[in-house]
Amino acid sequence: MNSKKTANQELARKDCMEISALRELQLSKLQHIVRHAFNNVEFYRRKFNEFSVTPDDIKTLDDIRKLPFTVKTDLRDNYPFGLFAVPQSEIVRVHASSGTTGKPIVVGYNQHDIDVWKEVIARSFISCGLCEEDVIQVSYGYGLFTGGLGAHYGAEALGALTVPTSVGNTDRQIMLMKDFGTTAMCCTPSYFTFLIEKAQQMGIDLKELPIKAGIFGAEPWTPAMREQIEKAAGIKAFDIYGLSEIIGPGVAIECECQNGLHVFEDHFYPEIIDPDTLEVLPDGEWGELVLTTLSKEAMPMLRYRTRDLTRIIPEKCACGRTIRRIDRISSRSDDMMIIKGVNVFPSQIEAALLAVDGTLPHYNIILFKDKGMDNIEVAVEVRPELFSDKVRAMEDLQKKLTHSIESVTGLHIKVKLVAPNTIIRSEGKAKRVIDHRFLNS
Repeated sequence: MNSKKTANQELARKDCMEISALRELQLSKLQHIVRHAFNNVEFYRRKFNEFSVTPDDIKTLDDIRKLPFTVKTDLRDNYPFGLFAVPQSEIVRVHASSGTTGKPIVVGYNQHDIDVWKEVIARSFISCGLCEEDVIQVSYGYGLFTGGLGAHYGAEALGALTVPTSVGNTDRQIMLMKDFGTTAMCCTPSYFTFLIEKAQQMGIDLKELPIKAGIFGAEPWTPAMREQIEKAAGIKAFDIYGLSEIIGPGVAIECECQNGLHVFEDHFYPEIIDPDTLEVLPDGEWGELVLTTLSKEAMPMLRYRTRDLTRIIPEKCACGRTIRRIDRISSRSDDMMIIKGVNVFPSQIEAALLAVDGTLPHYNIILFKDKGMDNIEVAVEVRPELFSDKVRAMEDLQKKLTHSIESVTGLHIKVKLVAPNTIIRSEGKAKRVIDHRFLNS
C-alpha cells in the first residue's frame, strides 16, 4: 500500500478515538502544559499566584476552570517574546498579526509545534475528503500571517502536490488552476468570490475545471455566501477555523457533512463561556469560545478568550468522528456594532443581503455620525443585468433589501445600490466595515 495513504489513514483514526481514551489524553496533556507554563513563563506564574492556584490543583478536566483566562492584551503587554516558554535558541519560527491597532501579536513555535501544526492541517484536509492524490493551491498570504505557511506545510504533510501561489495576480492564479489541474483551493471566501468573477471575465467556467473543494477561512462568512460560491464554482466549500494566538489555521474544520467544525481536541481544549459572567456554559449553549493549547511547547495558551461566538454541538456527527464540533462562528463579540441601542453584527447584514436575489456578494457597511448618534448605511453591488435605468426595478430591489435587513436586525437601514465592480476587491481579508464616525472628531 502507498506509504502516504497509510500515513493519512493513521491521521484520520486520531479523529475517531474512544471518548474515554480522548479525555484521559486531554487530562494528561493539560496537567503537563499547565506545569510547563507555570515553570517557564513569568506571566503565568504571577497569574497563578493571584488566583491562588498551582499545577497540583489540576486533578480533573473540570479543574481547568480554576485557571485564569488569557486575553489578547496579555500578548501585547508581553511583546515580543515575554510569553515564550522555551529558550529563544529553540524557537524555529515566529508569526505575527498585522498590528493595525498597535504592536502586533507575536507567536513562537519550536519544531514540535510546527509538527503539530502540520498534522492538524493534514487532518483538516482529510476531513474535507482530500488525499495525497490532490493538487492543493494555497492562496492565503505567506509571511508573518499564519494562513499561507500553515496550509502549505499541511498540504505537504498530506503528500499532496502543493502550489504556493500566495495572494494576488488573480489572472495567473486562474491560469495555474487550469494548467496544473488544481483540485482544492485555500484562501479567504471573499477572495474566492473575486476569483469567480475574474474567471467569468476571462471566459473560464470553474465548473469545467478539476477543482472540487475550497478551504476557506481567516474571516467570517455566512451559509448564504457558501451557497453562492458552491453554485457558481461547482465545488464544496469548507469552513476552516484557527487563530494565530493558538496555532493558526487548523484548530477546527468542517467534515464532508458540512454541519459544524470538528475541533482537534487532542491538541486544543474548547470551552464556551458566558462573556459577561465568565461562567462555563454546557454543550449546546451559545457563548464565547475559550481555547487551551494542550500540545504547544514554545508558547502555551491557557484559557485564551477568542471573542468568537459559537456553541459546542452536543450531537454526534454522522461522519463518525468522536472529536466534538463547534457551530460556525456567528460573529465576534468585538465586531458588534451598537446602532440606536440595537446590537448589530456584520454577519447579520451579509445574510440579509444575500437572501435577496439580484445582489452580488460585494458590500460595504458604512458607519457614520448623524446628529451625534451612531448610524449605518449599506452599499451593495447589483448584478449587471439589474443595474439599469429602470428606476422601478431598482426601487423594488432596494425595498426588498431594506426589508430583509430590517427583518434580521430590527433596524431600518438605508441601502445604496451600486454598479458592479464599484466596491474594492480584496486579495486577503475583506474590509467590510468602513468607519467614518471619527473623521471630524
